[in-house]
This record gives sequence, structure tokens and C-alpha cells, in this order.
Amino acid sequence: ELFFKFSPRNAFAFRAALLRMMGATVGDKVHVYNSAKIYMPWNLTIGSMSSIGERALIYNLGPVCLGRETTVSQGSHLCAGTHDYEDPSMPLIKAPITVCDEAWVCADAFVGAGVTIGAGAVVGARGVVIKDVEAWTIVAGNPARVIKERKLQPD
Repeated sequence: ELFFKFSPRNAFAFRAALLRMMGATVGDKVHVYNSAKIYMPWNLTIGSMSSIGERALIYNLGPVCLGRETTVSQGSHLCAGTHDYEDPSMPLIKAPITVCDEAWVCADAFVGAGVTIGAGAVVGARGVVIKDVEAWTIVAGNPARVIKERKLQPD
């Protein structure tokens, strides 16, 4: 963790190599900032040309998969662990999070366990997502709701 945290801000290839050494699957030209926190690198898959911004928190008790050309902006929190509150013993649930290709999780957003963010979707700043987000839609708010369709869909 110290090598990661104290590496130069633009040492993206170095941090990608460290993540790979710790068991992460990391594509080409990935930018993970040195202040990002990734709890269990072996539960992380990140596609080519994707980024995890400053102070992002990837709490990946369950698998977290980021597609290619995805952005997880600064201060965002992806939380792939929760508890079954209906069981008195409150057992841990390790549910995966998937952020599909070309999606963007904006600054300070929260994505809960078991959620899939569809291809090209955008989660607005400080949005709270606890249900799946359809491809090429923009959601925002707490809880996040659909604001509009994204027009950058491929032809």
C-alpha cells in the first residue's frame, strides 16, 4: 500500500503493475490515482483505457469489474459488500459490481453491492445507486433516478 500511495501522481503504469502483482486483472493504459483505495486487488478487473480517480474507494469484498473506457471519478465509493438485514445474524453478502464499457461514475457517487451500471451510462455526481442502471441512461440523486437518455450511443 505504501508504494502505491507514495508513488508519483502520474506513475500510472507503475500502479497498474502493482495491482497486477496483487492479483488484479488490469488492461492497457489504465489510470489509477495514488490516493485511490482498493481493498482487495485480487477482486478487481479493470479494462483498457479506464480510470479510477483520486480518493475513490473500491470496497471490493465481492468482485468489481470495470469495463473498457470507464471512469470512476474522484471520491466515488463502489461498495461490493453489505449485510442481510433480514437475518438476525446479519451475515456478510459479497455481491459483485459491474461498470460496463464507456460508463462514467461521477464525483462522490455511491454504487451499492450487486449493481450493474450499463454500457455508456452516467451516474451523476453524488448519486446513490442501489439498483441496476440501464445502458446509455443518465441517473442522478438519492436514490438515483433516470434523468434522461445519453445521446452518444454508438451507431
